[in-house]
Formats: sequence, C-alpha cells, structure tokens
Amino acid sequence: MTRTAQPNRPPRTAGTVESTRTAENARTTESTRTTESTRTAEPAGEARPAGPPARRAPGRRPGGSPLLRAASVTAVLVALGSLLGFTRDLLLARLFGATHRTDAFLLAWTVPETAAPLLIEGAMAFLLVPLFSRAVERSEDIRRVVSATLPHVLTALVAVTAATFLGAPLLVEALAPGFADPHLAVRCTRITSVAVLLFGLAGYLSAALRAHRVFGPPAAIYVAYNAGIIACIAAFHDRLGVTGAALGVALGGLLMVAVQTPAFLRHVGPPRGPSAAALVSLGAFAPIAAFTLLRQGQVYVERFLASSLPAGSISHLNYAQKIAQVPMVLSLIVVTVSFPALVRSITAGDLPAARRRITGDLGLSGTIVLAASAFLVAFSPEIVALLLEQGEFTAADTEATAQIMRVYSLGLLGQTVVGAVSRVFFCSGRPPWYPAAAMAAGLAATAALAVLAVAAAPARGTAGIAAANAAGITLTAAALLLGLRNAEPALPVRAVAAALGRPVLAAAAAGAAGLLLRPLLGGLPAPAALALGATAVALVFTVVAVLTGSKEITRMIGSMPGTRRT
Repeated sequence: MTRTAQPNRPPRTAGTVESTRTAENARTTESTRTTESTRTAEPAGEARPAGPPARRAPGRRPGGSPLLRAASVTAVLVALGSLLGFTRDLLLARLFGATHRTDAFLLAWTVPETAAPLLIEGAMAFLLVPLFSRAVERSEDIRRVVSATLPHVLTALVAVTAATFLGAPLLVEALAPGFADPHLAVRCTRITSVAVLLFGLAGYLSAALRAHRVFGPPAAIYVAYNAGIIACIAAFHDRLGVTGAALGVALGGLLMVAVQTPAFLRHVGPPRGPSAAALVSLGAFAPIAAFTLLRQGQVYVERFLASSLPAGSISHLNYAQKIAQVPMVLSLIVVTVSFPALVRSITAGDLPAARRRITGDLGLSGTIVLAASAFLVAFSPEIVALLLEQGEFTAADTEATAQIMRVYSLGLLGQTVVGAVSRVFFCSGRPPWYPAAAMAAGLAATAALAVLAVAAAPARGTAGIAAANAAGITLTAAALLLGLRNAEPALPVRAVAAALGRPVLAAAAAGAAGLLLRPLLGGLPAPAALALGATAVALVFTVVAVLTGSKEITRMIGSMPGTRRT
C-alpha cells in the first residue's frame, strides 16, 4: 500500500493570482522556518509559494513528493493500526471463538463501529476538514473556528453518549431481537457508549490537524485504539470475559484523544474568542450525517438478519468483513491525505486541478483495492486460517468466514468508490442530499436482497447477506459516479470509466490466475503458499494492467525507489 505520484497537472494560469495571495498570507510565519522546497506537510499541487515559483527538475510532477511523504507516513501508521487490529481479532477469536459471547460483544461493537465512520472518518471529517481548510486558505485565525465549534460539538456528543448508555436495552433489542444473551450485550453496549464522546473528540482533532497538513497523529489513532483494546483483553479476559474487550474500547478511545492532543495544541493552539461566522449549522451537518448513518446501516441489516441464524453467524460476518476491508481502508489513504488539498482547489476556483485530483485519486485507489480483491478471492481460506484458526476458532469457523470473505471482496471496489467520491459532494459549505439518497437506495437494495437470500437458503444465509452487501454498495457507487456529472467540479463518467475499467480487467485476470494456482500450492505451509500466491496475483495484475494501458499502474511503477524521476 503505497501512495504514488499524482496525475500530471499543467501550470496554473487565470484564477491563480488570488489563491496565491491568500496562500502567501497563510504561510508568512511558516516561511521564516522552512523553505518551500523542504516543506513536507503540504499536499501535492497545493503549494502556491510566496515569491518566485519553486524550482523543479524537468519532468517532475509538481508537489508530488510532499503528498507522497504524507501518504507514506499515513500508510505506515495505518498499516500498524491494522496489524494491531488483526492482533485484537486474533485474541478475540482465540480466547472466545465464534460463540454467543463474541456475538454479544459484536452487538455492543456496533456503537464504536457507528461512531468511527460518523465522527472520525465520515461526517465529522466531511464537515470540519472543509471548514478548517477554508479558514486556512482565507488566512483566518483557526483558533476562533475552534472556539465557535468545539463547545457545540462537545455538548452534542455528551447528549448522544448519555442517550446511548440509557437506551442500551432498546438498542440491543432493535439490532438483534432474536439474540440469546441480551443482558451481556446490554452491559457491553453501555461500556462502549463512551466511544461516542471520545471518538467525536478524536475526529475533531483529526480534522483540524489534517487541515494544517499534519497527518501523522491522526493516522496514529487506530494504533492507540487497538493497543488499548489488546491491553484490556489480555488483562481482564479471565475475570471479565468479553466485558474486558468492551472496557478496551473505552480505553482505546481515550488514547485516540491523547495521541493527538499535543500536536493539536502545537499546530492549532487553544481556542481564542468566539466567531459566529464559523459556527457549524444543522443544515450543513444533516446530509453528511444521514449519508454516513445510512452507509453504516448495512452493518445493522447484517446483524439483524444474522441474529436469527446459528450462533457464531454474526462473528463470521464480522471477521470476514474486517479482513476484507483492510485493502479498502489502505487504498483510501490517498483520498484522506488529498482531501484538504481538494477543498483548497475548489475554494480557490481551480476546478481543472480539482478534476485531475479526483480522477487520479479514483484511479489509484481503485487500482490498489482491485489488486487486493483478486488476491482475497483466490486465497481466502489460507488467509483466514493463518490469521484466525487458533484456540477456540475452529476449521469450520475458517471455512464459513472464508466463504463470506470471498463474497465481500466483490464489493470492495464499490466501497472504495463510495469513500472517494462522497468527499467531492461534501467540499462545499452547503453539502447536498444526493449522496444520502444514493446511499439510501443502496441500503434498500442490500436489505431486500439479504432478506431474500436468508429466506431462500438459510444454511447459506451469511454468504447471501454478504452478497447483498456487495450488490448494495456497488449500486450506491454507480449512483454517486453518475451524480458527479452535476457536481462542482463536474466529472464525466467517461473519465472515471477510463480510470477504473482497465484495473477491473486486470483484477479479473489476476483472480482467475490465483484460483488456478491455488491447488498447486496446497502442500506448502500457509505463509509460503500465500507469499507465492500474492506474487503471482500481483505479477498477472501488473502485466495485464500495463498491456491494457493503465496509467495508474504505470505511475505506481514509476514512483518506486530507483525509478522515480528527479
């Protein structure tokens, strides 16, 4: 998972004078400490230097190196957080297996699972990153923005946290009406309810830091979060069982805030006076929150229907989804890093640059997730067995989880497209309702198809639920891509199809090659078989992508050490 250089961007012409003037003001203090050529925190293509243009060697893409460095730091920390997440899931599987106890914890896990996309990477980021980025672009004092927003955000977070704690029994009954041990689920849900407050505060700090082009601490939050959960599981599993894991969610949320606070105070500073103009309106937040909650609704549908299936079904779905979504999360690092730059391009009126950024990010993130999807489809049983099949997690659990993971993988491109494209709609001060409507259509399709699948074949109900998930999110992705024709900046579907079509063909060829190779590797140890399988899949994907003319794979190769132009 590496961030490659962004698509070529022609020199700025008309409209650049004003954006240069505002950027000059915003960087007056910074320029006394560092030169433009060594500033590493500025995302690519958005450095509009004061004074003479920065000198670049011929052929080098403007600003690519800072964005690559920011994405690389983010990738390393996200990968470490994912590794700790695997360790967390491995401990859960090994100590508790796939039983009613883990199902109870995973019902409680719905709280942080909802809070994370809503308050960290979803609605909070979509709303506040543009707000803070516009303040930076206009040379406003961002501490006044903090003063005007943070008290209101905290008040809302405390109220929702209290409501979640008090309403835990109703929440569990609504999510899983047929669940066998609701009391354990309620207890765990009440403990994890504090995640609403802590995740919200962590998301607020992340948005402010990203707008300041500081990406390290926000990327480290899941390292801290998973470390807290692992510590509590290890310390309390004998005495408290899965309740110890719920305590870990609370501790992990606290650590997410702690790991960002020093950087926030250093780069943003304490609040400074009120500023009514910077207040966040309900009208701006509502469509973003609706979109995020509807997207998370797929998890609610899964757990609602799986609660009536055999014990362990919720756990199998969870483990499969957690593994399958890792490449999607990693592929969206490029979008996360470039989001503040996209907002500044649109704010400055540089729509051609914004279009190039959107197309390039879509093509790159899609290429990454499609290559990983081919590998997951081909080698799911070996991956699950290597990661999870220990202790209470049996071979039957591996078979069930691997089957689900293969189906989930078919929807990963849709997940990535939804994550990337939705940001485009939320860059303006008044976000539209179109993304929420597209997500509602996808959720309705997921629910209808999942109900039909469970009713038609209960024995294969979990795989049917996963297939419904993949179909629903793919429908949403298609609707959002169509909506880009009328967005600002508008993006023709033809441009997106050109960026994603070739990687899709390469993924199909690579997945087929992996499935043909897999039986030949059956006698090898799992690590060796996976290493050879990954190599073969990557090689076939790369060759087919190059032969079909994929620009994204060419850029990825060109950004590797020793091949990049300087």
